[in-house]
Amino acid sequence: MFDGVFKDLRFAFRQLAQSKGFTLTAVLTLALGIGANTAIFTLVNAVMLRSLPVADPQRLYRLGDDDNCCVDGGTQSHFSIYAYPLYVYLRDHTPEFEQMAAFQAGPSRVGVRREGGASQPFTDQFVSGNYFSMFGLRPFAGRLLAPSDDQPGAAPAAVMSYRAWEQHYGGDPAVIGSTFIVDGAPVTIAGIATPGFFGDTLGPNPPDFWLPLAIEPYIHGRNSLLSRTDQHWLYIIGRIQPAASTAKLESRVNVELKQWLLANDPTTKLAARPDFDRQHITVAAAGGGVALMKQHYEHDLRLLMTITGLVLLIACANLANLQLARGTANAGQMSIRVALGAQRARLVRQTLTESLVLAVVGGASGLLVATELARFLIGLAFHGANYVPIDTAPSLPVLGFAFLLSLITGAVFGIAPAWSASRADPAAALRGAGRSAAGRSTLPQRSLVVLQAAISLVLLAVAGLMVETFGNLENQFFGFQPQGRMVAKVNAGFSSYAPEKIAAIYRDVERQLKDIPGVRNVGLSLYSPMSGNNWNSGVTLESQPDHMVSQISWDRVGPGFFETLGAHILRGRNFDERDTPDATHVAIVNQAFADKYFPSENPVGKRFGLGGVEHRADYQIVGMVENVRFRSLRLATPPMYFLPLLQMSKSEWSEIGKARSNLIRDVVLNVAGNTPDLANQMQRIFARIDPDLTLLDLVTMDDEIENLLGHERLIARLGELFGVLALLLASVGLYGVTAYSVAQRTGEIGIRTALGATRARVIGMIVGGALRQIGVGLIIGIPVALAAGRVLADQLYGVKSYDPLVLGSAAAILIAAAAIAGFAPALRAGSIDPMKALRL
Repeated sequence: MFDGVFKDLRFAFRQLAQSKGFTLTAVLTLALGIGANTAIFTLVNAVMLRSLPVADPQRLYRLGDDDNCCVDGGTQSHFSIYAYPLYVYLRDHTPEFEQMAAFQAGPSRVGVRREGGASQPFTDQFVSGNYFSMFGLRPFAGRLLAPSDDQPGAAPAAVMSYRAWEQHYGGDPAVIGSTFIVDGAPVTIAGIATPGFFGDTLGPNPPDFWLPLAIEPYIHGRNSLLSRTDQHWLYIIGRIQPAASTAKLESRVNVELKQWLLANDPTTKLAARPDFDRQHITVAAAGGGVALMKQHYEHDLRLLMTITGLVLLIACANLANLQLARGTANAGQMSIRVALGAQRARLVRQTLTESLVLAVVGGASGLLVATELARFLIGLAFHGANYVPIDTAPSLPVLGFAFLLSLITGAVFGIAPAWSASRADPAAALRGAGRSAAGRSTLPQRSLVVLQAAISLVLLAVAGLMVETFGNLENQFFGFQPQGRMVAKVNAGFSSYAPEKIAAIYRDVERQLKDIPGVRNVGLSLYSPMSGNNWNSGVTLESQPDHMVSQISWDRVGPGFFETLGAHILRGRNFDERDTPDATHVAIVNQAFADKYFPSENPVGKRFGLGGVEHRADYQIVGMVENVRFRSLRLATPPMYFLPLLQMSKSEWSEIGKARSNLIRDVVLNVAGNTPDLANQMQRIFARIDPDLTLLDLVTMDDEIENLLGHERLIARLGELFGVLALLLASVGLYGVTAYSVAQRTGEIGIRTALGATRARVIGMIVGGALRQIGVGLIIGIPVALAAGRVLADQLYGVKSYDPLVLGSAAAILIAAAAIAGFAPALRAGSIDPMKALRL
């Protein structure tokens, strides 16, 4: 048996070596098709299938299954984020867990400097002392955090990631035991985490430093969240006991949740709230950690797998056509072999072996394509990220997928040629059929071209819809002018500073930044448009004291913020020097806020407040700004209000949410022209003003918009890429079938020419035949494309799923490509000499 397999393999390699052009074309086609599918599977494996690099990940479970990042001050329905006191209660009352660890839901970008050095941007995360032991991790060097580090009064310690230690500090052993200033507070580096561990959540810019929860008040001072029962900011993952029932565990933690809420919620009438009974914790498997990336990209990856699968199907049809053409050309040889006694099963096996060899070689080449394409996709999806912990090098699951896909592909495109080989007629070897006109392209070949045309139309139509969606989102009006605007991401480690000192620093920042050549204006803010950030809270209107409006977004901004953005004040005034801490506390609302809560009224002069009825008149509205988009580019702009930076009474500084909101994170600049050295100038200015003011990043507002459109950009660009690839493959397939048909019909065409057929008529006959195949493909493809549009309807924006312009353009492009593909063989047919053709 094995001897026969080896003989078939040797024969296949010999045949392929003799047809170098065909082999090269086939391998390249397969490399593109299999490589594209393998690249998408690389991401699917990393995002949806791979577990965290920790011990026994199948025993890890998360309390919650939602993305409620990053600080939530109210009830959640699907509870997924927790206050520290609530975590402690659940940890101490849930014996089903061997260990339960808590960690900051949204790791922070902060300034970090070695003692005596300059501040650099890093990502840190607060974690419970049992965080590393719960995951079953060991240190690479030094030690990891322990429960003893997570106690009040413990010496401030931190663990550094292996990547940060190696890339930023050259693997210097002296880092362990050294003092680093993290977010303005000195801590000692206890050890280095194990290589490959990126934290609890797969995502861009994972933590570089892990800090114990107990030192959060030490670092954040009066802005500390640790002891607050009304501020939820921690995710929870635990390792369950081997015999624990997840159903019983879920029932227990939900009882514990409601008991704790009744005892600790600041609003004493919580039980009377309509939503109290809806508070629920889902116990979810967490072998892959907090699956935020899976939630965000699962639909995109499934769509891309479908698209690349269709591209591979087109490639298979192409290769099947090429194999059929080769089989027809070798029909005489096959017939002779059958006449001499060769078994038909052996011919089928040899043909399939040749197809499988091609597929495996193409798959091996496709691994190179997959690695580079996966790296490109990560850059496309996470535009602007410093690091994404996804390894694009082929892993064992990826290698297995590529090999299996190669075998399936070889079988798919080898079936038709193998079937054709099995029908070899020994009598044909005795007939010189070359003079007959019967050798025209077969029905299977034409059917494969029709299949390619139908699939290509679907892919082109889908690509058109996604490109149109991306363009509509990217070019809409955002409520401000993104051109010429830049955003400096900063870390202000001022938690322990007095308000007067913070005010002086902000004045220096504005003044010195405006002195930079090319900087027209500067606006300070808690967060800026398109940053993806969002603060919200409940609001009570003075005119509606009995009803608290929940979860309205808000921001703190400096006096020049709206002017710097190019956003227009539609009524009233902007913030200015009048808005001091001792003056009337004021606010600016957006148009959506005014339209919803003061319809047909001028909102200027109206009052509202954060929280319950006792705060209903805390802020007086002095202006209304146009609707500036901050987060979603698809949904209508929600109601939002803005408060002046640092306009707070002394008593308000004890309120953590309000106090934290005065630490700026974004500085918006309106710049003229190109300012190549702006980042360096800003770093020098910040270092002069205060060493704990760190420039984390400097991006254009267009970059911020691009970051928010990561999903849409990924699908649109890949839709374009794979749509063009499908069109190219279909055109090559049509060209091959048409050229083969012309070669087989040489005698027939010679007779037609001899009987008076003009060159134009011959060309028209050949091109018409090609277009008829495409026409059948369009008839099949148009309903499928309309169905695909309906499936994607919820992903579209500003374009209908049945948009006639998109569908018509896709059909026109396909027809034009078919005409071009058929024209070259048609020209050759029109140039056939009747005398030479009749002598063949």
